[in-house]
Amino acid sequence: MEETNQFYTNKLRVRVCGICMQGNSILLVCHRGLIDGKDFWAPPGGGLVFGESVREGLKREFTEETGLEIRSGRFLFFNEFLRPPLHALELFFEVQPIGGNLMIGTDPDLPADNQLITDVKYLTFQELQKIPLNQKHSIFHELVNFDDIFIPHHRFLNES
Repeated sequence: MEETNQFYTNKLRVRVCGICMQGNSILLVCHRGLIDGKDFWAPPGGGLVFGESVREGLKREFTEETGLEIRSGRFLFFNEFLRPPLHALELFFEVQPIGGNLMIGTDPDLPADNQLITDVKYLTFQELQKIPLNQKHSIFHELVNFDDIFIPHHRFLNES
């Protein structure tokens, strides 16, 4: 986990994330031990690389984590993710798959024997509700249904 810590912890990151729906299910990625040593479910996404546009970064991250090629759609919302030692400013976009095959992806910054992604799958709202709050992204903590994600004026901000 030490390699993981040098890339993701104790620094502010700018992340791009995609909300990908298939029928009544949302695509999520499970990360091993990233927060509190437990599994953590979140929409696919990751950090921008210097000189990369937001939409280029979103496409790259989505393919790395899920194997899917996507078309990025409208901007949905901004979120500040703050759960020490992680701190990120996140931009969420609606995305549609246009190619590739769904698979458990990899992080090119980490060695093969220390990958974080353990699962990638579509979950229904009921399945997501069964995951403990501390094991899923904070954007899901107060949702009544998935439609709430797509309300244009909806913003998620970390409030201390």
